Amino acid sequence: MQSFRRFERSSTLFIGLLVVSFLLATFDVRAQSGGLGEVMRDGAQTLFSPLQKAATAITRPVVGVIDALSNLAGLREENERQRQVIAELEQRLQDTAALEAEIESLREALGFEPVGDLTVVPARIFSNGSSDFDRVRFIDKGSQEGITKGQAVIDVSTGGLVGRVDLVSEHSARVRLVTDPRMGVGIRNKTTGETGWVEGQGTEMRLEMFAATEAVSVGDVLYTDGSLFPPDIAVGTVKRAAESQAGFALFSTVEPQIDLSRLDYVTVVVGWSPLDAVPEAPDSGTFIPDPNLLP
Repeated sequence: MQSFRRFERSSTLFIGLLVVSFLLATFDVRAQSGGLGEVMRDGAQTLFSPLQKAATAITRPVVGVIDALSNLAGLREENERQRQVIAELEQRLQDTAALEAEIESLREALGFEPVGDLTVVPARIFSNGSSDFDRVRFIDKGSQEGITKGQAVIDVSTGGLVGRVDLVSEHSARVRLVTDPRMGVGIRNKTTGETGWVEGQGTEMRLEMFAATEAVSVGDVLYTDGSLFPPDIAVGTVKRAAESQAGFALFSTVEPQIDLSRLDYVTVVVGWSPLDAVPEAPDSGTFIPDPNLLP
């Protein structure tokens, strides 16, 4: 009997809920322009709207942080990629600048017009001396190209006298620089027209004028006088003003016309021999590197 009552209660509750659901559904369909369904929806919206806003306010910063972290990781990767691209472009610019400088030097060498009717052979310096105290340079042309001992060497960039060839092999030659203490050059001061002599002093030169009647001034340019080297090749510039005293010679200091740190392309004057060239002691046994055999 008790079980039957429980069944009756459950049936009644179920039927009641079914009727309420049906009524709510009916009101919701009929409430197009108002009614209980709309009122209930509005009430539910009003009730849950603050909760939705609160949930949005809480979750939006979290979502924003997650998006920001994701974007930050992407930006780091992009920045790293851009750094690599910039580094590659900078290296290309450096390589391009070096190549342009080399091409310009080569153009100067090929287009170099020697003083007078001198015949020249273009060459390039490929090696220095074995130490800083060796005032020599090695060029990539030798006897095969008509290079012989005693020929003058001119810098194509400045037009200044580099030195003299003092040792020759088949494919290369050694040039002794004008700044070498064993080198001497007869000069003429273009400003005064008087002649003298300069000797190497390592990085500069010493001017000696034994018969000068006029003073030399800072900036006077000295040229070869044609005694030991072809005439009218720039040798250097006077660094210190000086004048001769009665019975004494004139002495001063000369800055070389060439830039020793930038020597690259040169020309060797061939077919010209000084009448009173000073013979040099033989230099047998000195090794001249071959540029074709260098690494």
